[in-house]
Amino acid sequence: MTLIRALLFYFSMVLGLSVTIGSLDAEQLTGKRIAKLVSGKTVYLTTPYGFEFPLVYRPDGTVTGDGTGTLLARFFAPSETGRWWVGNGKLCQKWPSWYRGKTICFEIEQTGPRSLDWVRDDGYAGSARIKG
Repeated sequence: MTLIRALLFYFSMVLGLSVTIGSLDAEQLTGKRIAKLVSGKTVYLTTPYGFEFPLVYRPDGTVTGDGTGTLLARFFAPSETGRWWVGNGKLCQKWPSWYRGKTICFEIEQTGPRSLDWVRDDGYAGSARIKG
């Protein structure tokens, strides 16, 4: 398996965990409310492997993902810092090498004071908890 295929597989699995979106208490967020929810906080993505993948969203617009402690770290750049912003009502990210450097955006639905569900532009969906 090539490194690129391993990366794509990993992110499809890590960020592709299907969940039921649309609980009764959930609220679809846009614009400044998305930024307020994640800025200065760590978002822990739930993975199908039983661990959480942390993304640190800094107020300066940088985001760092760190999978160093995971078994899958040998298949991709285990830690990387990219950019985040809110555009067209979605949370967007661009990484130097993850996702082949392409911009990816997510619809965000707040499901609790410290939890959210997300749906990526390509249809993958998942959940996360928020700390900070």
